[in-house]
Amino acid sequence: MIRNIKLTGIKVELDEKTKKYATKKIGGVDRYLPRHATKSVSAEVTIRQSNKGEGDKYETEVIIHVPEHKLVAKDSTVNILASIDIVEAKIIAQARKYREQHIDHRGPHGLLSKFKRSFQRES
Repeated sequence: MIRNIKLTGIKVELDEKTKKYATKKIGGVDRYLPRHATKSVSAEVTIRQSNKGEGDKYETEVIIHVPEHKLVAKDSTVNILASIDIVEAKIIAQARKYREQHIDHRGPHGLLSKFKRSFQRES
């Protein structure tokens, strides 16, 4: 769980239910990050209400600070909770990509050399 989450509402009052929901959804993103990044990760969640076009829309922006990088996602919908869900899916995709780029992919060290040595003994 991401412990350092900053929630901000612009032109909208965030009730306790929305704060708890955003903390739960965005806080669970650390499962998709590498272990070295989970120690120093922090998140900023900004929810703003915009009256552009037809009706009210809620725009959610999430910025997650990981070592040497930022993961950013933004989306707007009619419902606050739906926009949080969509942004969570976008952030998870970016976190998986970040993890793939920053994890060593060599596999078990020395496994192939053990097979080579045993094969040479039998010949």
